[in-house]
Amino acid sequence: MASNNPLLSSDVITNAPVALGAPMTVQGAVQKTGILLGIVSLTAGFAWDRSKGLHADASAWILAGVVIGLIAALVTIFKKEWSPVSAPIYAAAEGLLLGGISATLDTRFPGIALQACMLTFGTLFGLLGAYRLGWVRATEQFKAVVMVGTMAVALVYLVSMVVNLFGAQVPFIHSSDTIGILFSVAVVVLAAMNLILDFDFMEQAAAAGSPRYMEWYAAFGLMVSLIWLYMEILKLLAKLADRR
Repeated sequence: MASNNPLLSSDVITNAPVALGAPMTVQGAVQKTGILLGIVSLTAGFAWDRSKGLHADASAWILAGVVIGLIAALVTIFKKEWSPVSAPIYAAAEGLLLGGISATLDTRFPGIALQACMLTFGTLFGLLGAYRLGWVRATEQFKAVVMVGTMAVALVYLVSMVVNLFGAQVPFIHSSDTIGILFSVAVVVLAAMNLILDFDFMEQAAAAGSPRYMEWYAAFGLMVSLIWLYMEILKLLAKLADRR
């Protein structure tokens, strides 16, 4: 069974350009994920150090992370064979974004960034353990639910961005009231469910004998979900702290 994640679908495996040499392995993809996590941590720490208490500097790092990260992500998606280079660039850019945002929120709510980080990695390792033990599997029904939910959230966020351009705001989803918190909880769960699809993709791509560079692409896909999960947990914790 192949993932229905749009970044990690069966078509990605089938249409991957052929490359000479040894095929990808799950262990190799895990190692590449570790490398990307290291890059994110380094650049996040750099941005954090230069953004803590300095809103203007934080905004600059956030903007740089968004722009460079988006370009690197698009390159990775459409030129998968370039992923050994574009995926690390994406990770470095996202580190700047996460460092700037985390420093800004941690100034307002001390300790929130550490809490979000611990919850994110706790969720990652917890789901990985459950997946390896066979407690959760990426069934076709599971994939369909995650796919529809992810597209729905993406549409809501897109509408919210467009509305914000006109000085308005989509009600509830960004608020700290009960509905806003429940929305964030639902999105956190959805982001976590995407990790299961990422684990499944790694196994299926390796079983299909995909080219070695697909290890980087699989790691990139997992990083996208992991960064999304961290951002949503951070947002949820900020809403909860704002109600105190």
